[in-house]
Amino acid sequence: MGLNFNDHYHPLLLKQVPDGARTALDVGCGTGRFARLLAGRGLDVEGVDANAEVIEAARAAGGGPQYRQADVREGQLPDGRYEFISCIASLHHMPFETVLTLRQALAPGGVLAVLGLYPVRTATDFAWALPTLCLLRADRVLSRRDRAPSVQIPMVWPPPLSYGETRAESARLLPGSTLRRLLFWRYLLVYRA
Repeated sequence: MGLNFNDHYHPLLLKQVPDGARTALDVGCGTGRFARLLAGRGLDVEGVDANAEVIEAARAAGGGPQYRQADVREGQLPDGRYEFISCIASLHHMPFETVLTLRQALAPGGVLAVLGLYPVRTATDFAWALPTLCLLRADRVLSRRDRAPSVQIPMVWPPPLSYGETRAESARLLPGSTLRRLLFWRYLLVYRA
């Protein structure tokens, strides 16, 4: 597939980086595309992913960030270290309570920005999904079939929490956070420590 819905939201995520931030963590960094964007803005960036193959690809791409294979569910993050934490299309691979580990790793005034996914379960979800379905159809028609193979990333679909459930859990675990519905089955969750 030619479209990458996560990359579409990189500019929105970059706007969430607090002024003066120096340290960043990209959780579920994959091949490191967003981590490199953060490093390009002068941040000291660490990318973590549980998948060894994608960490290897991220290291091969270079670009400034430090990468390590780690499962953040195991609490391998230092307390209060990061001024910005991004989590792009990876939270649904973990229990939602993982946000507590990420929250603990935020420095005072730090920002956690989650680009998450939700399943289509309600009429509102379906209305937001229509533009995406049209784009997927067009992409399939226009995409070339002879694309170079890429690193395979495991897919979890449907995501376990609905948009409404995500809103309730965010309010419970990250008081004061904001949740905003986006196109492409995505939401933006922002929490400031």
